[in-house]
Amino acid sequence: MTEGGWCGVAGADGVSEIQAVVLLRYLSDSQLREQITRATNKAEAYNGYTKWLHFGGDGYLRSRDPELQEKAVKFLDLMANSIIFSTTVDMTDALRQMAAQGWEVNPDDIAALSPHRRDNVLRFGDYITDQLHVPPPAYNPALFATT
Repeated sequence: MTEGGWCGVAGADGVSEIQAVVLLRYLSDSQLREQITRATNKAEAYNGYTKWLHFGGDGYLRSRDPELQEKAVKFLDLMANSIIFSTTVDMTDALRQMAAQGWEVNPDDIAALSPHRRDNVLRFGDYITDQLHVPPPAYNPALFATT
Protein backbone atom coordinates (compact mmCIF):
# COMPACT_ATOMS: atom_id res chain seq x y z
CA MET A 1 0.00 0.00 0.00
CA THR A 2 1.26 3.45 -0.76
CA GLU A 3 1.93 5.99 1.90
CA GLY A 4 -1.28 7.67 2.96
CA GLY A 5 -3.64 4.74 2.48
CA TRP A 6 -6.16 4.40 -0.30
CA CYS A 7 -6.80 8.05 -1.06
CA GLY A 8 -3.49 9.57 -0.04
CA VAL A 9 -4.85 11.22 3.12
CA ALA A 10 -3.69 9.57 6.31
CA GLY A 11 -4.50 10.19 9.93
CA ALA A 12 -1.97 9.98 12.72
CA ASP A 13 -2.09 6.18 12.69
CA GLY A 14 -1.81 5.85 8.89
CA VAL A 15 -5.49 4.97 8.31
CA SER A 16 -7.43 7.16 5.91
CA GLU A 17 -10.97 8.31 6.62
CA ILE A 18 -12.26 6.08 3.81
CA GLN A 19 -10.48 3.05 5.25
CA ALA A 20 -11.90 3.80 8.68
CA VAL A 21 -15.45 4.11 7.32
CA VAL A 22 -15.12 0.84 5.36
CA LEU A 23 -13.71 -0.94 8.41
CA LEU A 24 -16.44 0.39 10.72
CA ARG A 25 -19.13 -0.59 8.23
CA TYR A 26 -17.62 -4.07 7.93
CA LEU A 27 -17.48 -4.48 11.71
CA SER A 28 -21.00 -3.20 12.34
CA ASP A 29 -22.87 -4.89 9.46
CA SER A 30 -23.18 -8.66 9.85
CA GLN A 31 -24.89 -9.04 6.45
CA LEU A 32 -21.96 -7.29 4.76
CA ARG A 33 -19.51 -9.61 6.55
CA GLU A 34 -21.53 -12.66 5.46
CA GLN A 35 -21.66 -11.40 1.86
CA ILE A 36 -17.90 -10.77 1.79
CA THR A 37 -17.23 -14.16 3.38
CA ARG A 38 -19.44 -15.96 0.82
CA ALA A 39 -17.72 -14.18 -2.07
CA THR A 40 -14.28 -14.90 -0.61
CA ASN A 41 -15.15 -18.56 -0.10
CA LYS A 42 -16.34 -18.88 -3.71
CA ALA A 43 -13.15 -17.29 -5.00
CA GLU A 44 -10.98 -19.48 -2.78
CA ALA A 45 -12.89 -22.61 -3.83
CA TYR A 46 -12.27 -21.74 -7.48
CA ASN A 47 -8.59 -21.01 -6.81
CA GLY A 48 -8.19 -24.30 -4.95
CA TYR A 49 -9.92 -26.14 -7.77
CA THR A 50 -7.70 -24.62 -10.46
CA LYS A 51 -4.61 -25.39 -8.39
CA TRP A 52 -5.76 -29.01 -8.13
CA LEU A 53 -6.39 -29.11 -11.89
CA HIS A 54 -2.95 -27.67 -12.64
CA PHE A 55 -1.31 -30.92 -11.58
CA GLY A 56 2.03 -30.44 -13.32
CA GLY A 57 4.46 -28.60 -11.06
CA ASP A 58 2.11 -27.86 -8.17
CA GLY A 59 0.52 -24.97 -10.03
CA TYR A 60 3.73 -23.02 -10.59
CA LEU A 61 4.36 -21.30 -13.90
CA ARG A 62 7.57 -22.67 -15.35
CA SER A 63 8.33 -19.88 -17.79
CA ARG A 64 9.45 -16.33 -17.17
CA ASP A 65 8.02 -15.28 -20.52
CA PRO A 66 4.92 -13.12 -19.82
CA GLU A 67 3.18 -14.31 -23.00
CA LEU A 68 3.62 -17.98 -22.08
CA GLN A 69 2.49 -17.26 -18.52
CA GLU A 70 -0.64 -15.52 -19.83
CA LYS A 71 -1.36 -18.46 -22.15
CA ALA A 72 -0.94 -20.94 -19.29
CA VAL A 73 -3.29 -18.99 -17.02
CA LYS A 74 -5.90 -18.56 -19.78
CA PHE A 75 -5.71 -22.26 -20.66
CA LEU A 76 -6.11 -23.24 -17.00
CA ASP A 77 -9.15 -20.94 -16.66
CA LEU A 78 -10.64 -22.32 -19.87
CA MET A 79 -10.09 -25.90 -18.70
CA ALA A 80 -11.52 -25.20 -15.23
CA ASN A 81 -14.56 -23.40 -16.63
CA SER A 82 -15.17 -26.20 -19.14
CA ILE A 83 -15.06 -28.83 -16.40
CA ILE A 84 -17.26 -26.72 -14.13
CA PHE A 85 -19.79 -26.27 -16.96
CA SER A 86 -19.78 -30.00 -17.73
CA THR A 87 -20.22 -30.83 -14.04
CA THR A 88 -23.08 -28.34 -13.76
CA VAL A 89 -24.82 -29.88 -16.78
CA ASP A 90 -24.42 -33.36 -15.24
CA MET A 91 -25.75 -32.15 -11.89
CA THR A 92 -28.72 -30.47 -13.60
CA ASP A 93 -29.51 -33.68 -15.48
CA ALA A 94 -29.37 -35.65 -12.21
CA LEU A 95 -31.70 -33.13 -10.52
CA ARG A 96 -34.13 -33.38 -13.44
CA GLN A 97 -34.11 -37.17 -13.19
CA MET A 98 -34.73 -37.00 -9.45
CA ALA A 99 -37.66 -34.60 -9.95
CA ALA A 100 -39.09 -36.85 -12.67
CA GLN A 101 -38.90 -39.82 -10.29
CA GLY A 102 -40.90 -37.90 -7.69
CA TRP A 103 -38.08 -36.74 -5.41
CA GLU A 104 -38.58 -33.35 -3.77
CA VAL A 105 -35.83 -31.04 -5.04
CA ASN A 106 -35.32 -28.33 -2.44
CA PRO A 107 -33.77 -25.03 -3.61
CA ASP A 108 -31.78 -24.79 -0.36
CA ASP A 109 -30.22 -28.18 -1.12
CA ILE A 110 -29.40 -27.07 -4.66
CA ALA A 111 -27.77 -23.89 -3.30
CA ALA A 112 -25.42 -26.05 -1.21
CA LEU A 113 -24.14 -27.96 -4.27
CA SER A 114 -20.75 -27.07 -5.69
CA PRO A 115 -19.57 -27.45 -9.28
CA HIS A 116 -15.99 -27.80 -7.99
CA ARG A 117 -16.26 -31.57 -7.69
CA ARG A 118 -13.16 -33.67 -8.10
CA ASP A 119 -14.51 -37.21 -8.13
CA ASN A 120 -15.75 -36.92 -11.72
CA VAL A 121 -12.47 -35.59 -13.15
CA LEU A 122 -9.97 -38.12 -14.50
CA ARG A 123 -6.80 -36.07 -14.53
CA PHE A 124 -4.63 -39.05 -15.49
CA GLY A 125 -7.34 -41.37 -16.86
CA ASP A 126 -8.26 -42.77 -20.24
CA TYR A 127 -10.04 -40.44 -22.59
CA ILE A 128 -12.09 -41.44 -25.62
CA THR A 129 -11.25 -39.14 -28.51
CA ASP A 130 -12.67 -41.00 -31.50
CA GLN A 131 -16.11 -39.40 -31.00
CA LEU A 132 -15.02 -35.78 -30.59
CA HIS A 133 -16.41 -34.93 -34.02
CA VAL A 134 -19.99 -35.81 -32.90
CA PRO A 135 -21.71 -32.65 -31.61
CA PRO A 136 -23.55 -32.96 -28.29
CA PRO A 137 -27.31 -32.39 -28.12
CA ALA A 138 -28.53 -28.84 -27.52
CA TYR A 139 -28.42 -27.81 -23.87
CA ASN A 140 -31.68 -26.81 -22.17
CA PRO A 141 -30.89 -24.29 -19.41
CA ALA A 142 -34.23 -24.79 -17.59
CA LEU A 143 -33.91 -26.90 -14.46
CA PHE A 144 -37.25 -28.62 -14.95
CA ALA A 145 -38.33 -29.56 -18.46
CA THR A 146 -41.73 -28.25 -19.40
CA THR A 147 -44.17 -30.38 -21.33
